[in-house]
Amino acid sequence: MTAPEPTTDLAALPKVLLHDHLDGGLRPGTVLELADAAGYELPASDEAALRDWFVQGATSGSLERYLETFRHTVAVMQTADALRRVAREAVLDLAADGVVHAEQRYAPELHLAGGLEPQQVVDAVRAGLEEGVAEVAAAGGRIGVTQVLTTMRPSEHSTTIARLALANRDAGVVALDLAGPEAGHPAARHAAAFRTVRYASFPTTVHAGEGAGVTSIAEAVHLAGALRIGHGVRLIDDVQLGARTETDPWGTDGARLGHLAHWVRDQQIPLEVCPTSNVQTGASSSIAEHPITPLARLGFAVTVNTDNRLMSGTSMTQEYAQLVEHAGWGLEELRDVALTAGWSAFLPHDQREALVEDVLRPAYTPRASGRHRA
Repeated sequence: MTAPEPTTDLAALPKVLLHDHLDGGLRPGTVLELADAAGYELPASDEAALRDWFVQGATSGSLERYLETFRHTVAVMQTADALRRVAREAVLDLAADGVVHAEQRYAPELHLAGGLEPQQVVDAVRAGLEEGVAEVAAAGGRIGVTQVLTTMRPSEHSTTIARLALANRDAGVVALDLAGPEAGHPAARHAAAFRTVRYASFPTTVHAGEGAGVTSIAEAVHLAGALRIGHGVRLIDDVQLGARTETDPWGTDGARLGHLAHWVRDQQIPLEVCPTSNVQTGASSSIAEHPITPLARLGFAVTVNTDNRLMSGTSMTQEYAQLVEHAGWGLEELRDVALTAGWSAFLPHDQREALVEDVLRPAYTPRASGRHRA
């Protein structure tokens, strides 16, 4: 591996972000302003204190407690104007972080308390995303942003959300997502929703292998037909690593893969890994020991993502920097995850090819070979 040069500007490297929640990436100042307008009480009254509260609240070692922090962001995203503003600002923040393509995911069913209809939620988000993209372009930058509609594991409305996604497939919605607490909420209960989109040749990504283990990942792949797996880090439980040595610090040379791990790797099903978030929820003990490194070295289709920029106090540049500093990543590893993410985006093949060959590959040196369809 080649360590980044001291002068390497990680922020300037073009990045593709596949797993980023709209309601998890608000600016603290925006949360305060929206809460004030709505008469909603927050746990802190200034930007710095509120930012710290979200990070501390999310750093609990529990996925369920991590998810509790969203109560406050969702509460201030109940009007079309609020949704539009949050979406626009997300685009601007991502572009400033070097992101050239992003998928913004959110659950429309969580934004109906103010009287909006699900389609109005989608329309408001689309308007904000389009405004942000246009603003970036006017400033001489470039970014593409699409929507992923999420349905929640405890919800009874997954088929309705699936149909909503299909109704907007030609208006910027590119996939259906399943999220929420894994324990006690199996993907099987949403089988009808998965059939609805699968028969319509529409992609699905499923949060799995974060709060639960290998069985959750198997359900996502084999029952839900997921083309990507959100997080998926517990897949390492189906990998028997060999002895660690000085030249093989993870024991990947002697690794033995279980049947599911073999399937996921052989089919090159992309893993939407979110290192900082995974440490916060207890899916990993640290960045240094995070499964992303051995999974990448074993040839899995690994991508790096932010998950929730507000709750994790992170950015794509920060995720890169953490992996470089604590996991020994070099430019080759950063290049590989960037190319993998580009090829794994829910875009038509010709658009993915242009993204990889015209934008990503030229920016990473030495010239990339690419681990995943590169």
